[in-house]
Amino acid sequence: MSNLFYISRRSFLKRCSLVAAATGLPLWFVERELSAAETDVRTISPNDRPGIGLIGCGGMGQADARNAARYGDILAVCDVDQKYLDEAAQKLTWDGRAPAKYGDFRKLLERDDLQVIVQAVPDHWHTLINIAAARARKDIYGEKPLTLTIDEGQHVIRAVRDNKIVFQTGTQQRSGRRFHLACELVRNGRLGTLHQVNVFVPAGLRGGPFKQVPVPAGFNYDFWLGQAPQAPYYAERCHSNFRWWFDYSGGPVTDWGAHHNDIARWGIGLEGPIGVEARVVTPPLPNGYTTPSEFEATLTWANGVKQFIRTTTDDSPYGSVINEKGQRNGIKFIGTNGWIWVNRDEITASDPQLLTGPLPDPAVRLETSDNHMGNFFECVRSRRDPVATVETGHRSAIIGHLIVIALRTGRRLQWDPEQEKFTGEEARTANQHLAREMRKPYDYRFAG
Repeated sequence: MSNLFYISRRSFLKRCSLVAAATGLPLWFVERELSAAETDVRTISPNDRPGIGLIGCGGMGQADARNAARYGDILAVCDVDQKYLDEAAQKLTWDGRAPAKYGDFRKLLERDDLQVIVQAVPDHWHTLINIAAARARKDIYGEKPLTLTIDEGQHVIRAVRDNKIVFQTGTQQRSGRRFHLACELVRNGRLGTLHQVNVFVPAGLRGGPFKQVPVPAGFNYDFWLGQAPQAPYYAERCHSNFRWWFDYSGGPVTDWGAHHNDIARWGIGLEGPIGVEARVVTPPLPNGYTTPSEFEATLTWANGVKQFIRTTTDDSPYGSVINEKGQRNGIKFIGTNGWIWVNRDEITASDPQLLTGPLPDPAVRLETSDNHMGNFFECVRSRRDPVATVETGHRSAIIGHLIVIALRTGRRLQWDPEQEKFTGEEARTANQHLAREMRKPYDYRFAG
């Protein structure tokens, strides 16, 4: 053994020990993940930096763009609100090079020097922009949830695959080591027979009634509404508050729920549930936000697993039953051998040995990524599928859509995950919610 190899190996093991101590992850898992990451590292030359266009310049969009700027050059930004557009252009200017500004994403997509689109608009605009970008042969990092409806997801998948682009869904917990470990352990039977998954998400906002006010100067409100119905302008309707309106999003169901239900599905290992029921815990106020701030839902899976999704608040009765620290945001997998609790901050188990014991060979190995944006750009270069493909984004988004439909219909529903249709007595009513009417001209033809 050469001295250089020995020093390198010793340095690697020391780094693994530091990561394990800092994250609470078992050493065997950290060594495996870091070793895999090192073999995938590529040197990025100045000529290997694609041109990036940002569509949606709010807080999430600017954060995604700063992240993406480590791998490419932000050449253009787009937003229907001039204030957000100017702010993003200023903050994303480096070395005196300011990105070009657009108020219509279709004009941005005409640029030949853009290879990548970072899309971070409200949910009701995800589909048309993703389809248009795919048809323009741009690779896409698209924020979650993938779509506003189940039908839209099928259109997006076709556009992505027909045009052979790389698409990464912005469910970044797929690239979190704690979530990866938890799901891999569950999938390999570490908990024995999995029989229950508890998902806890923060409650949404409850407000109203709201007062109509003039549309701010420089804000193209009709374009912002897009496919959604015409509606009076409230300051509380747009920008960061869009997610509390069913016309544009799904409330807490598709906010944190989009992240945690994706991980729950990853751990369960099936395409989707076969049954859903849900109830509103705290109804909306009159003439206010339309999504309930608190809800409960139950999903039934074909392997017998029951999944419970609940919103929590500071005075929630569920706060004391999640973990010993009182955390109310995460996923708990429960099996015949114990439980594993995981969120962005920690992973714990009913018995530490459930985490510390390495998996035997052969074992189920899930897709590995420790950097969601980095994984996307690596796949832009390699043309491989990223960790959160368009199909993954669609199937996980369906869970939120099913819950929203159950909440809005008040029915107990049966679902066929292969045919992507409701079955049983309530099928006729429920299947009417698979798609929504799009306000013209903002329908599928708008995507080109």
